[in-house]
Order: sequence, then structure tokens, then C-alpha cells
Amino acid sequence: MFEMLIPKMRVKTVFDLDLERLYSQGFRGIITDLDNTLVGAKAPLATPELIAWFEKVKKAGFQLVIVSNNQMARVSTFATPLDIRFVHEARKPSNAPFRKAMQMMGLKSEETIVVGDQMLTDVYGGNRLGLFTVLVLPISIQDEGWGTRMNRRLEKIALARLRKKGLWLEEEHQQ
Repeated sequence: MFEMLIPKMRVKTVFDLDLERLYSQGFRGIITDLDNTLVGAKAPLATPELIAWFEKVKKAGFQLVIVSNNQMARVSTFATPLDIRFVHEARKPSNAPFRKAMQMMGLKSEETIVVGDQMLTDVYGGNRLGLFTVLVLPISIQDEGWGTRMNRRLEKIALARLRKKGLWLEEEHQQ
């Protein structure tokens, strides 16, 4: 069970993803979480740096869909001005929102990357469907809601078990 929480890749931020390499490996779509993956949980809009990254993603040949457990108002306020498709109130790690995002992009699991800051929602949900999962460090932990805080406590327990089994090494972050 704990092995399903292990991402295929770990990076500090979305900006550290090697888009060209991932594209050359056959990936064509990115499903990304919103809160604490792209911006802090209380940041309503994208930063100029993130807007530039979205352009880089498009130029590299990727489609992008935001899949968030947050409400319509939050996700729409962020995604709509950027013309980014999204799935709100996703109930990750359920399979349905990931399948919906792949359907929106017209892609298969082997062509799809999931990027998020939580092992219990983004990584576990993506791994269950055979997607390429990428874990980023959370942007603003202090702004997280109670549900995410509970998940973080469970993640600490899971990380302790994974470390004990030798399955989680701190130096694995990609640069």
C-alpha cells in the first residue's frame, strides 16, 4: 500500500520539470493540482512566472488540465483568465477526475503526467491509474485547510514507513 504513495519523480517546483525530456519520453498531457502546487492555497491568481511557465508548457507541446479538490469559484477564478481547462471538486484520489482530465485531453494513461504536492491525493490517485506522478514541495503550508493538514499528518506516517523500508531517500529531488 505505501508503495502506491511513491511518485515517479520529485522536484522542488513545477519550474524544475524538464519539459523537453518528458515530451521526448512520449508524454503529451499534464494534469496538475492547483493549491500549493501552482500557487499558494490563498493566492487567487497566477504569478507572472507561472504564466510564463504555462506558455512554456504549451510551446513544448503539452496539453494541461487543472484537477483540484477545491470548489468551482476558487478553481474557475484562477483557470478561466488563463484559458486553462479544469476539473473542480475532484475528490482526489478518486479515479474519476483523472480519467475526466485525460478524456478532455484525448490522451491515454501512458501519455499523461500528474503533478501535485500531496502523496495521498495527487500521487496515490495518479499511481492507481498508471500515470507518471510528480511530487512537488508545497508552496505555502501555513495556508492549508484542515483536510490537507490531516493528510500531511498521514503523509508523515507513510514517509516514516517508506524510509524504514529504504524506499524513500531525501536526496532524490531532481534538479
